[in-house]
Amino acid sequence: MERSPEEEDTGPGPAGQPPAVDATRNPGSGVSPAGPGAASEALAVLTSFGRRLLVLVPVYLAGAAGLSVGFVLFGLALYVGWRRVRDGKERSLRAARQLLDDEERITAKTLYMSDRELPAWVSFPDVEKAEWLNKIIAQVWPFLGQYMEKLLAETVAPAVRGANPHLQTFTFTRVELGEKPLRIIGVKVHPSQRKDQILLDLNVSYVGDVQIDVEVKKYFCKAGVKGMQLHGVLRVILEPLTGDLPIVGAVSMFFIKRPTLDINWTGMTNLLDIPGLSSLSDTVIMDSIAAILVLPNRLLVPLVPNLQDVAQLRSPLPRGIIRIHLLAARGLSSKDKYVKGFIEGKSDPYALVRVGTQTFCSRVIDEELNPHWGETYEVMVHEVPGQEIEVEVFDKDPDKDDFLGRMKLDVGKVLQAGVLDDWYPLQGGQGQVHLRLEWLSLLSDAEKLDQVLQWNRGISSRPEPPSAAILVVYLDRAQDLPLKKGNKEPNPMVQLSVQDVTRESKATYGTNCPVWEEAFRFFLQDPQSQELDVQVKDDSGALTLGALTLPLARLLTASELTLDQWFQLSSSGPNSRLYMKLVMRILYLDSSEISFPMVPGAQDLDSGPQTGSSVDAPPRPYHTAPNSHFGTENVLRIHVLEAQDLIAKDRFLGGLVKGKSDPYVKLKVAGRSFRTHVVREELSPRWNEVFEVIVTSIPGQELEIDVFDKDLDKDDFLGRYKVSLTTVLNSGFLDEWLTLEDVPSGRLHLRLERLTPRPTAAELEEVLQVNSLIQTQKSSELAAALLSVYLERAEDLPLRKGTKPPSPYATLTVGETSHKTKTVPQTAAPVWEEYASFLIRKPHAESLELQVRGEGTGTLGSVSLPLSELLQAERLCLDHWFPLSNGQGQVLMRAQLGILVSQHSGVEAHSHSPSLSEEPEASGAPTPITSSALEVRHRLPHGDSPLEAPVGPLGQVKLTVWYHSDEQKLVSIIHSCRALRQNGRDLPDPYVSLLLLPDKNRSTKRKTTQKKRTLNPEFNERFEWELPLDGSLRRKLDVSVKSNSSFMSRERELLGKVQLDLAEIDLSQGAAQWYDLTDDKEKGGS
Repeated sequence: MERSPEEEDTGPGPAGQPPAVDATRNPGSGVSPAGPGAASEALAVLTSFGRRLLVLVPVYLAGAAGLSVGFVLFGLALYVGWRRVRDGKERSLRAARQLLDDEERITAKTLYMSDRELPAWVSFPDVEKAEWLNKIIAQVWPFLGQYMEKLLAETVAPAVRGANPHLQTFTFTRVELGEKPLRIIGVKVHPSQRKDQILLDLNVSYVGDVQIDVEVKKYFCKAGVKGMQLHGVLRVILEPLTGDLPIVGAVSMFFIKRPTLDINWTGMTNLLDIPGLSSLSDTVIMDSIAAILVLPNRLLVPLVPNLQDVAQLRSPLPRGIIRIHLLAARGLSSKDKYVKGFIEGKSDPYALVRVGTQTFCSRVIDEELNPHWGETYEVMVHEVPGQEIEVEVFDKDPDKDDFLGRMKLDVGKVLQAGVLDDWYPLQGGQGQVHLRLEWLSLLSDAEKLDQVLQWNRGISSRPEPPSAAILVVYLDRAQDLPLKKGNKEPNPMVQLSVQDVTRESKATYGTNCPVWEEAFRFFLQDPQSQELDVQVKDDSGALTLGALTLPLARLLTASELTLDQWFQLSSSGPNSRLYMKLVMRILYLDSSEISFPMVPGAQDLDSGPQTGSSVDAPPRPYHTAPNSHFGTENVLRIHVLEAQDLIAKDRFLGGLVKGKSDPYVKLKVAGRSFRTHVVREELSPRWNEVFEVIVTSIPGQELEIDVFDKDLDKDDFLGRYKVSLTTVLNSGFLDEWLTLEDVPSGRLHLRLERLTPRPTAAELEEVLQVNSLIQTQKSSELAAALLSVYLERAEDLPLRKGTKPPSPYATLTVGETSHKTKTVPQTAAPVWEEYASFLIRKPHAESLELQVRGEGTGTLGSVSLPLSELLQAERLCLDHWFPLSNGQGQVLMRAQLGILVSQHSGVEAHSHSPSLSEEPEASGAPTPITSSALEVRHRLPHGDSPLEAPVGPLGQVKLTVWYHSDEQKLVSIIHSCRALRQNGRDLPDPYVSLLLLPDKNRSTKRKTTQKKRTLNPEFNERFEWELPLDGSLRRKLDVSVKSNSSFMSRERELLGKVQLDLAEIDLSQGAAQWYDLTDDKEKGGS
């Protein structure tokens, strides 16, 4: 055992002298510093001196006892010999320990710090260490071993058995992960273009002492695994992000490319006796892992119940398609030799093209060092950044093919450039390979399909013609499939075919209502003529359970090229049907100059890049390129109407007297909260308030509704309810009485409507009219449109102090709503790629304000975009560069407007506007209203019409009165007043009071808000009375326009009034009319 420094210093020296005090402890001073440190040092010196005095004790005792000097010398010899043996042992131990430390350090450097194992990004500062995560993994490693035992036995073992006929009895008999856990070498967080997901890259490395025993009973073979290495980059996606716990809806995990797997098998002698196993063991295990965890396969772990679109999360739409033109190679090395190497030949090259698990092999060109292939492949790209295009060139030989070189290119470069056309050097060999790479965007409408088909006709492509679209089939489930003979449950599986390409689903056993939740992808050459053929069969293949043939042209007329529905099966049971979601996307090459590769041999190998190449510098984009989720938001209109039978919470006199409640409703949805007003002393309150919120189609979202009783201290709970937004977004409308939960009684009347933006301004005036009709008294003004803004980038921003680039960010503002982008450090050409949405109430009057600011430097420029310009643009969209107001710099932005048309308002606005001279058709008793879906027409007269009657001396009030037969309500809307009378020096503060005669009680009174200092107030407020139709016809509506007399007085000044006999008005038409105000000398409170 190695001694500590203190022990070495305190041992007897060669001359038996105490060690000298270190003079460097206090340089520049000959006196030791006072304090605890000096006292400890003095005590150590005395102790060392005392130990050395003990050496003289045996000599003194020998002399006192009269012993010979030989005894002393003999004892000293024993001590010296013992000391020498001890020092030798300590030197051996130190050498062994030093050797062990060096071996561990070299091993760790080889395993974890090798350039061959770690990706290139590990040296960049955006990769973070995760030692805290490694400690957690070490803690849970034993429990993970229990899970791995189940995974290998239930998932991997069946896959291995099915992969090779010789392994049908393959089983795992022992699974122990050992004591060395998996390590996370680095973590990288990628900025995502979508707000509802988080992207993580985990560089995992496992060099473990795992012990796994396997057995193949067919061959009486037992073998095992002792040690395993696994290295790769695991991508983790947290999506969708929701406004409810646990915030993350699901976790997706996959390897972007195949990880490196090295298994140390034991019992290889036994393994070699099994046909096919000696060469396929590692490959089969790796294929099983790839079938679960390598793109495009993903492992999905839902974190919330009833997660919608599970198949779409497990297999999302690709980010894009890359069309790879493998044109030629040049300068390849010669590998063929003749006459034992004396005569050098050429090579027979072919190429392997890989993107993830998608692999293509070119044809072999015999005896050529400058081959021309001229082949085209199309690959789906799922992850950017991350995936790579890999091209390997080999020389074809009868025994083992010789390696000629490889090249790799990140797909993100193709996405950024659009088109790349260049010669790429081969690594690990000599020569170059000529590739043309084209990024094809996915369009969700068929507008450019004819143009794409025309382009594809001019492309010389082999071995397959170019594709014009892709089809993704999400196979969900089936119902009521026919039974097998003897009323046995079938084992259904599905075959999907497009032309000669067929995909098969897994088989679900023992059910006629199977659930698959799988996704399949097809390339389409001509979607106008191709068909999808679906065959539902028993897994034996002998029994057909149903069939379906779907022309793909049907998707071209569907919304967003998507069909999400049940399909009736033919040649099946009467109720047999299949639920699928079919998504088609058009493949579009967005390039200003399109050129296509020529036929092999028709172009010079030394010529420069073709037209449209972006190898040297990407072209400046003319338009933005938002992802497919931009502009897909909807608006949810929430109408809180009333409640009934709420529980009473108020108590008086210490609880002896039971009161009522003061209820209000609190709503939470999409990260926002809303609250109604409080209705005093009411167990069946009526709120009649409307709220609006922007929502997305993220699955798992809910509308949380809580009802409370307002109190001075803590509000009492009156019930809750949760509504799934998926149900509302799919159906478009919901009008129900909801029974409140967690309380004995109470129910709430709620009306929900999904408003989908429409890119046309033709219905804007109608929407504004309808909004004024359905506007409630307590609600804010309703939105007429949704503005979606995508801010991509800026260029040529002014520099700080003339030389230093700023750290810019942008602020988008509409009214009182703002959105701030991220800050891009130190650049005059920032790329934000962010989007925001705004509710627009008056599109003619509002504007979008954009400010670009530098962190710590102030404003760099601004853009003001009146929304009236969007109303005049094609499809209400502007997408181009906008110059900044300071004259230096510009921003690339897309702004699009969508008109929100309500389909369930119960009101239809018409453009016809009669004059006051047109009287409603009414003779005798008005026509009774019988239809429950009767349209209420709102006619607005033109204010400047020459036929308009003159305004009376007291002014006029404009109002609409009609009867809503569906809701059994009398409705009145107070629009405005004009030319009111001014009494005195100051302008009045008018409001309108309504009274339903002959009743004069509180339940029939209504009053608008008060407008300050105006003779032409605008109200646009709606009032309702719950009355039967015959009861309404016996009433008179008293409308009084009043003003406050003074600040301290409750007296109200009457500016004018009008009394309407409802029996003389056609309540079915609901016409907006101007009525002359008359004088009334009586004054009263409101």
